[in-house]
Amino acid sequence: MSHSISRRDFTKLAGFGGVAFASGLFANEAARAASGTDFHFVQLSDSHWGFSGDPLNPEAKTTLPRAVAAVNALAAPPDFVIFTGDLTHTTEDVAERKKRMTEFRQIVKDLKVKDVYFIPGEHDASLDKGAAYKEFFGETHFAFKHKGINFVALDNVSDPKAFIGDEQLKWLDGELAKIKKNEPIVVFAHRPLFDLYPQWDWATADGTEVTNRLAKFDHVVVFYGHIHQENHQTIGNITHHAATSLIFPLIAPGSGPKRMPIAWDKDAPFKGLGWRNVDADPKSAEYQLVQNPVKA
Repeated sequence: MSHSISRRDFTKLAGFGGVAFASGLFANEAARAASGTDFHFVQLSDSHWGFSGDPLNPEAKTTLPRAVAAVNALAAPPDFVIFTGDLTHTTEDVAERKKRMTEFRQIVKDLKVKDVYFIPGEHDASLDKGAAYKEFFGETHFAFKHKGINFVALDNVSDPKAFIGDEQLKWLDGELAKIKKNEPIVVFAHRPLFDLYPQWDWATADGTEVTNRLAKFDHVVVFYGHIHQENHQTIGNITHHAATSLIFPLIAPGSGPKRMPIAWDKDAPFKGLGWRNVDADPKSAEYQLVQNPVKA
């Protein structure tokens, strides 16, 4: 499987927990084979469709379509695409909420990918405990296996207090019981599963209930959204990777008195916005993460 950016642009920025970070993609099949990866998938997050606020993103209505077009332009399509929450921007107007979900769904139908998965963010689900979200996108948590990797998608947003909850934890126990200790696991969530910065709601109330369960396995990686920026941390044997947003970036954890968006830069439009490509090697449980900018 091939990609669209030159191999010479590939730069290994760091490697730990079976993960390498990269700034470029592989341009041809030979380069991909040399990388040892078997397939790739795409993560998009925090599109906040329906957001309006020209000072923060005067291109709010084009950013998501641009990202969809960029994924479609890859030299080879990803095996699947996952949206890790905040598909739409919150509103207390139920009719408007459903309108935004309808519009979002219509835009992402243009993705030339067979399998597209979604999990909710608090903007999609916390006001009605996921009722409208389920109507448009189905279950808020699920699991599947793909080419030797176990994927688990969790819902840590439908509860407005950010609990995963006993019922979902019981379901997770059943899914993990099917997985051998040395099999790779990739978890998708919206909020971080650890206490990144609880003062800003950057945590999951019972996240340790999940990470304690995952700690029993040898190869675990978590991909999440919510914080509108990259953040990479390894805690125990679990590596956690936050994704950039498609609407506006936020300041770094604890870098200001309160959580704040970063202003739009007219001289560098779409700065800090983007999506992620993940090259996966099931045999070695290694992943190469590539951040792709939204382009003007």
